[in-house]
Amino acid sequence: MIQQVSDAELELMKIIWANGGTALYAQITDCLKGTGHTWQKNTIITLLSRLVEKGLLKTSKIGRRNEYIAIVTEADYRAAQTKTFLEKLYDGNAKGLVSTLIQGEMLTPEDYEDLKKFWENIKGEK
Repeated sequence: MIQQVSDAELELMKIIWANGGTALYAQITDCLKGTGHTWQKNTIITLLSRLVEKGLLKTSKIGRRNEYIAIVTEADYRAAQTKTFLEKLYDGNAKGLVSTLIQGEMLTPEDYEDLKKFWENIKGEK
């Protein structure tokens, strides 16, 4: 089971995923500066350590530097978190989620048409 992460931890994971699934500390801090985050070194190291403990990252030494490698893909993390969300809020009822998206006007008619085409393509592949 893939553990849930904090917003700050997710920010680091997104950087690593965007970098092809691996990143050095310096690459991570460069990306954070670009987003306006001013986290201290200890904060970043602590967050990365937590991600290792949670089983989302592993480290590999390159000389004296750590390379952070994603063990969990972004797609796998999204799927696991979506499933957890669906179970928690909708008792696993995906139709209830879609209904909420439509009623709350969070799903545009264009989104609906795209999903309809996607669904028809999946059905055609089976």
